[in-house]
Amino acid sequence: MKIGELARHSGLSTHTLRYYEKIGLLPYASRDRSKQRDYDAAILSWIAFLRRLKTTGMPIRDMLRYASLREGGRGTEADRRALLEAHRDRVRAQVAELQACLLALDAKIAGYATTHERIDDDASLERRREPARARQARAR
Repeated sequence: MKIGELARHSGLSTHTLRYYEKIGLLPYASRDRSKQRDYDAAILSWIAFLRRLKTTGMPIRDMLRYASLREGGRGTEADRRALLEAHRDRVRAQVAELQACLLALDAKIAGYATTHERIDDDASLERRREPARARQARAR
């Protein structure tokens, strides 16, 4: 599969695919007679996994470490597992923080649903943010 087709199937740009190949996240593609990259379709599952790692915030250096271990084959499973477990712990912490933020947003939105019953803490915050001169001028 040519790089353009791989880009369409993987959702990555050709530029990103070339970059990933250059830094070692993707194995070098074989070349056809005209020296164009010719990827095996099996690489799509690896790219999908890399995208998940990236989406979950894994730094490129850790992705490179994992790719290197993967290339090492048998005997690297424990190190690969440890790397993924540490990343999973960081992702879980991020998810917990996002859940707390979501609860705060839901509470704020619920407050707007019952406008006549809620205390308008947004308005009081805005008054507190006014410069002291503006508050003093109004008080006179």
